[in-house]
Amino acid sequence: MSDILARLGDSLIQHGKHNDRVYLMKLSPGDYPAILSGIEELVAEHRYTKVFAKVPESCAEEFLRHGYQIEAQVPDFYWGKIRALFLAKYYSESRKAFPEQELQNVRELVRTTAARREVPEPGPFRVAPMAEPDAAAMAELYRRVFPSYPFPIDRPEYLRETMAGETFYFGIRDCGRLIALSSAETDREYLNAEMTDFAVLPEYRGSGLAGLLLRQMEEAAQRLGIKTAYTIARLKSAGMNVTFLKSGYSYTGTLINNTQIAGGFESMNVLYKKLAE
Repeated sequence: MSDILARLGDSLIQHGKHNDRVYLMKLSPGDYPAILSGIEELVAEHRYTKVFAKVPESCAEEFLRHGYQIEAQVPDFYWGKIRALFLAKYYSESRKAFPEQELQNVRELVRTTAARREVPEPGPFRVAPMAEPDAAAMAELYRRVFPSYPFPIDRPEYLRETMAGETFYFGIRDCGRLIALSSAETDREYLNAEMTDFAVLPEYRGSGLAGLLLRQMEEAAQRLGIKTAYTIARLKSAGMNVTFLKSGYSYTGTLINNTQIAGGFESMNVLYKKLAE
């Protein structure tokens, strides 16, 4: 069962046992610092093992005083000017356990890849925007690629709901068959966009399709006035991290055992890019 989206005061959160966490997705300034006690109440009630919070740097002090730690950050997250900190607090020793060698591997990947900028070549494939009539085919592709996921993208009704909001999807077809997808979750109040939900059928991987989707989403985001793009990418997916690094994104940290995806908790890398005006 998927976690639920809810309001805590005027702030947007997601929580539930699927990810076994509280995720503070969007902090309303008027809720700070009182929201800290509300989060603690949710953790105590449901015995969650992690809190993950995205907050403006100016609102981090009380979180840090209450045992949160900085796992990543995105400069220029709010209006292209103000830094966001990605904070975590753990309520389980096993949830925060993570081998240092994995982080060393990430740093080495960044070191060897970051300077290899590439512009993806379209080849025989073309990227097209997705619309509500595509939702069933989109959900089917997501079901095939991900045994589990932090949001219910395998449900057509959820995809339609997000399309009606500020999320837009792009896909690639081969002879009419949908073979690759991604989405940009735009925040038009704060002028940022999360580039996410990348899925490519196994037989088409290695063809550069994720890079094509990412470039198209960046162009669409720029037309909306979005100033900063970021992603929360699976640490285990070297190919996805390489796609972002070659597209000019910078790595800023790793979220430990953060997300229920592909059947278990996975650590996630944060990367960002300042979009051209």
